[in-house]
Amino acid sequence: MRVRNKTWAEPLIEAHPELMVTDPLQNKGNWQERFKEKQPIQIEIGMGKGQFIIQMALKYPHINFIGIEIQHSVGAIALKNALKEKLPNLQLVLADGANLDEYFDNGEIKRIYLNFSDPWPKKRHEKRRLTYKSFLHVYQEILVEHGALELKTDNQGLFEYSLVSLNNYGFVLEDVFLDLHHSDEALENVETEYEHKFSEKGQRIYKLSGHF
Repeated sequence: MRVRNKTWAEPLIEAHPELMVTDPLQNKGNWQERFKEKQPIQIEIGMGKGQFIIQMALKYPHINFIGIEIQHSVGAIALKNALKEKLPNLQLVLADGANLDEYFDNGEIKRIYLNFSDPWPKKRHEKRRLTYKSFLHVYQEILVEHGALELKTDNQGLFEYSLVSLNNYGFVLEDVFLDLHHSDEALENVETEYEHKFSEKGQRIYKLSGHF
């Protein structure tokens, strides 16, 4: 997601350290302290403008959510949207999602969401895909025992790659949807910005979920 630099972004981020974390290394092992209640923590890697993570926090108040975004201008939009809701179970993080083991302690997270990640289609970029084995190892480390992972994408190639990569890693697949929006799962599905855009154009949405 490419968004032009916004002059208001940095001032807004600096004004709300209670909601937007810019140095996640300082919170490793202590994320529960940033929430009003001690509850299971779920994270989204690449939250974009925050539509998914905000709606999830609204829908599931008994769960603590963390949205992670690397681009400051995009993260600032998510922050602006989150401030309207005043959710005690939501935190936002400006950071690279590739360094999760530096931000979270072993077993600190309950569930991870990978929504419409960059597919990195070229073979030479395989190691950058968020379902490559090195990423899966990090996920397993920060997740609780039998912690969950969910992936949604419109990219068939990434979806098929992820199925193979996860299976080879020993991941236990629980649900696989080849057309999410035309399945029973659609009733409970919370959309991302990209998902809404793609589905409106008639593109198929793929989803998988399971645990390590």
